[in-house]
Amino acid sequence: MCVKKKEDSQFYKSGINIEYIQNNVRKSLVREYTYLRKLKGLTQAEVAERAGISRTNISRFESGEYNPTLEMLVKLATAMDLDILVTLKPKNNNDTECDNDVTSSPPTL
Repeated sequence: MCVKKKEDSQFYKSGINIEYIQNNVRKSLVREYTYLRKLKGLTQAEVAERAGISRTNISRFESGEYNPTLEMLVKLATAMDLDILVTLKPKNNNDTECDNDVTSSPPTL
């Protein structure tokens, strides 16, 4: 087993908390969204009306109580006249990678 695959299996078995990582990503997203909403001078109610979703869900999202779907994020971005960009990138590791790891540019569609 190559080093990377061994680390991946240990990652899931070692008790490293995936929820901790998810919460950090969510908090970062909420901070960015809330900052942009306020920068644009929009209330939760205004964004909710434009997006066609309930203000309660926006409030729950902003407080971290709600894990938004991609559909909701796209609606929020559209309601605020924003583009949405989701980026996946390799971590900066100095560990030995497997020969068959895909680290080149993404496929062209």
